Amino acid sequence: MTKNARISLIIIATVVVVVGGFILMSRLTTPAQPQAGTTRAAGPVAAAPADLLVRPDSHKLNDVPNAKVTLVEFLDFECESCRAAYPSVEQLRAEYGDRVTFVLRYFPIPSHRNAELSATVVEAASRQGKLEAMYKRMYETQAEWGEKQVEQRELFVRFARDLGLDMAKFETDLNDPATLDRVLKDRKDGATVGVQGTPTFFVNGVKFTGRASYEGLKAALDQELAK
Repeated sequence: MTKNARISLIIIATVVVVVGGFILMSRLTTPAQPQAGTTRAAGPVAAAPADLLVRPDSHKLNDVPNAKVTLVEFLDFECESCRAAYPSVEQLRAEYGDRVTFVLRYFPIPSHRNAELSATVVEAASRQGKLEAMYKRMYETQAEWGEKQVEQRELFVRFARDLGLDMAKFETDLNDPATLDRVLKDRKDGATVGVQGTPTFFVNGVKFTGRASYEGLKAALDQELAK
C-alpha cells in the first residue's frame, strides 16, 4: 500500500469517528419522541370552578353524602350522542350509585328545534318529583320526536299525563318563564366552563376528553376513586 493510500484511509477513518460522535451526542441530547400510537404524558389539567359545575339547585340523579367522586353531565335531550351515552350512564349509576354523585345539567343546543322545550318539560316535571321519570322518557322516545322541525309540546304534555302529574300544575310550571330561565342558567354555566357540544362530562371538575362510552367513563371514575 502506498504512502498516499495509507494517508487517505487514516483521513476517512477519522471522519467516520467524528461523524459517529456527533450522531451519538445528538441522540443523547435530543428528547425521546413518542412511539406511533402513543402520546406524551399531559401536565396537570385545571378543574372547572366547582360553584359553576354544581350549584345548590343542580339536579342530582344519585346524591352520595361526602362523595369522593362527582360526575357532571351537560346534556341535550334531542342530541343523538346523548341518547347513545344514556345507557352507559344508567349502567354506571347502577354500579357506582353508592360511591359517585351523578349530576344532570341542561345544555340545549339552539339548532335543535325541541331541545329547550324538552329540557323545560323535564324541569317542570321536577317540580313534582318526576325529573328522573321524565328524563328517561325523553331519551326512550327520542326517535319519535327528535329532529322534528315542529314543536312537540302536545306530545310532551302527553308524557306528563302518562306519568300521572298534576296537569294543572304542570301546565303552569311549563308556562312559567322561570322554568325556562332555570334551563338556560345551566346552559350559561356550561358555556362558561367550556362546554361546546353534548354530551360533555366532568369528573371531579375536570372535563372528560375520552370517548363517552361505558368503558371510558368507568375508567375515569375508577381512577378518581383509587386516589
